[in-house]
Amino acid sequence: MSQPTDQTSLADRFSGYQLIRRLISEYGLVHWKQYAIAFTFMAIAAGATALTAYLMGTVINEAYVNRSLPGIITLGFATAAIFAAKGAASYGQAVTLSRIGNRIVAENQIRMFDRLMQQNLGYFGDRHSSEFLARLSMGANSATQVLNLLVTAIGRDFLTLVGLIIVMVIQDPVMSLVSLVIAPPALFVLRKLVRRIRAIAKSQFSGGTRLFETMQETIQGIRIVKTFTLEQVMRTRLKKNVAEVEHEANKLARVANRSSPLMESLGGVAIALGVTYGGYRTIETGATPGEFFSFIAAFLLAYEPAKRLARLNIDMNAGLVGVRILFEVIDSAPTEPKDDERPALRIKDARVELDRVRFAYRPDEPVLDKLSFVAAPGKVTALVGPSGGGKSTIVNLILRLYEPQSGTITIDGQDITAVSRRSLRSQIAYVGQDVFLFHATVRENIAFGKPDAPESEIVAAAQAAHAHDFIMSFPSGYDTPVGEHGLQLSGGQRQRIAVARALIKDAPLILLDEATASLDSESERQVQDAIAHLCQGRTTIAIAHRLHTVAHADCIHVLEGGALVESGRHEELLRKGGRYASFYRLALMEQKQQEPVSVVASSA
Repeated sequence: MSQPTDQTSLADRFSGYQLIRRLISEYGLVHWKQYAIAFTFMAIAAGATALTAYLMGTVINEAYVNRSLPGIITLGFATAAIFAAKGAASYGQAVTLSRIGNRIVAENQIRMFDRLMQQNLGYFGDRHSSEFLARLSMGANSATQVLNLLVTAIGRDFLTLVGLIIVMVIQDPVMSLVSLVIAPPALFVLRKLVRRIRAIAKSQFSGGTRLFETMQETIQGIRIVKTFTLEQVMRTRLKKNVAEVEHEANKLARVANRSSPLMESLGGVAIALGVTYGGYRTIETGATPGEFFSFIAAFLLAYEPAKRLARLNIDMNAGLVGVRILFEVIDSAPTEPKDDERPALRIKDARVELDRVRFAYRPDEPVLDKLSFVAAPGKVTALVGPSGGGKSTIVNLILRLYEPQSGTITIDGQDITAVSRRSLRSQIAYVGQDVFLFHATVRENIAFGKPDAPESEIVAAAQAAHAHDFIMSFPSGYDTPVGEHGLQLSGGQRQRIAVARALIKDAPLILLDEATASLDSESERQVQDAIAHLCQGRTTIAIAHRLHTVAHADCIHVLEGGALVESGRHEELLRKGGRYASFYRLALMEQKQQEPVSVVASSA
């Protein structure tokens, strides 16, 4: 019974009225002074427009009734001054709104990014990264667009319309009422279009997200695309995505502009009635030509703001789709809320203990089942076993990228869930198999381990990681860009940069997740030497598939099916002849099969 209530509450929270109310309270009131300035400029422009229409009648009368040249000249200068004031006011309005809009876009981008930084890995695992890029782009801009629509609708269009209606009433009250004949049918038709606009805009966003997804995956996986000759496959996918977006955009254009023929037709009817009636009054009742001309000028000038106001609901609902997309992220409950107020982790020995830890990514499918073991201080503890045994999950839990469903993880007797994440992660250095380097220079990527590190520490870390020599072989040395994901470096070079980044952090606890699994023998040896320097005197938990890389570990734990099946040193486990010995023999067989076969040419 709770689900419908939740859905109803969600629908109410994201209704058009609530979204507009929230935009005004969270953004409009914050920037009310700037909006007041923009509104003043709009009022000046609206008054100038209405005054222009009024003066046109006086100009006609001065020219054709009074035949006064001085009057015409005076009115000419007055008209020029009015248009200059209108131009200056329009400029001031546009610049002011742009500044407010840019500020709001920047605020939204920061708010969305901050909220994403408060989510754990599970939140991102359910979504494609392109979705966040689309939300950041469309959502952040939509708030500004909707607010600008509201402000310009009130400050520019409504005030202009009021001023021109006043001129029309002054010149001809009866005809002013007749001209309103276009309003009821226009409003009836526009209400019908609003719901369709909202649905189409939502579909357009979904299609745009899929387009971003295809583009992003193609660029990031360009090596696979080229290797497997997938150019045509990805081109077909992209064409399909583009066609979907184009189709929805065309549909939106058709629906959003259906009001135009009606508005133009009704406007034509109103103008025809005005011309006929105004001409009748001028010819038959002796009204001045100036009144007739002023009324027609005011009516024609009022047509555009009236049309924009009539379309306001359509344009607003199209923009509110993006606002909803923005608030869905901003309002999402943080899965990794800030906890800086919690006590800081105090590490003395860096003794890590897992006590009956249970964790599952999906219900009823435990990855770890009441797992317990200790990583001794200053020692290397290795985790080995088949894929899916839960080894990488342990690393994720120690880093608190996920939280265990039961059991505890302690460091020097302190439950890691009771201390702040920042203090925990700041004292852990992590090196994984899939090294991520930022799109920056070599120096900057190493310094990410310690942002305020001086040049001497950066160089020392690179030297300890056996990276200094190859870095200095680059023409730009430490200022060499590494490219997106570090693709301008080899696998071994990326790994050694990652080790240098971990070294400069000088953390008491080291986590290694398959740090050499994807490297050739020479690169592996160099990275192993760097890792050996990194692990000296520090508590290290290392995950490895290549068992020879952990043969010298102080303790090896064999995990299978989320449970600990064996523990001991390398020689001890081999003598037992259990699961570790089986894995080791299998690894030796695979190594022999991969050894190159030398071919000796026989003489004829």
